[in-house]
Amino acid sequence: MTTDRPAALREIPGPMGPLEALLEMPVGAPRAVVVLGHPLPTGGGTMHTKMIFQAAKGLARAGCAVLRFNFRGVGRSAGAFDEGRGEQDDFRAAIDFVEARFPGLEIWAGGGSFGSWVGMTVASLDPRVSARIGIAPPVHKYDFSTVIATAKPIFLVHGEEDELIPVGLIREFYAKLQEPKELVVIDRANHLFEGQAGEVGEALEDLLKDYSARA
Repeated sequence: MTTDRPAALREIPGPMGPLEALLEMPVGAPRAVVVLGHPLPTGGGTMHTKMIFQAAKGLARAGCAVLRFNFRGVGRSAGAFDEGRGEQDDFRAAIDFVEARFPGLEIWAGGGSFGSWVGMTVASLDPRVSARIGIAPPVHKYDFSTVIATAKPIFLVHGEEDELIPVGLIREFYAKLQEPKELVVIDRANHLFEGQAGEVGEALEDLLKDYSARA
């Protein structure tokens, strides 16, 4: 029996205008709220990308409310692609939304590929965010120095056969991160976890089902 529920379509306020979003709710009262950013818009990434969809489902099964949203210029979100600068502003606006919608809950944040860089960078600097989540982070392409320098819990999921970011680079990146940290490598999976996206959700569900920054 599945505990997955359909996500509710929303518009949230963004710096350039409305941002298209989906809010996933768990069964029962949420114990945390998660904001997820999606892969590179110019590469076809959206909040519907399968690894983000399945990540949201897995986190909802772990008892979290999950907001995934389209960055500026994607779907019905206002604005145009801004190489990550404006997308960080979008991500902060999404955190503003969940903070107001779920007062008092822990906020966790991150995303997939490009969205992991945007989300974990913002999360590292924002005192409201207590944990970071990175799926297939492109550590060779973007500046992750803020992520490395920040002592907040971090949970990573990567594909063993990622054709864009070799798993060896992720292990080197992981070694530089401060504790607490966790890394799950999914056997045979490529960058977008094609045919294995469900395993991303399962990995995050397992990693975070008992986690609390307040424990």
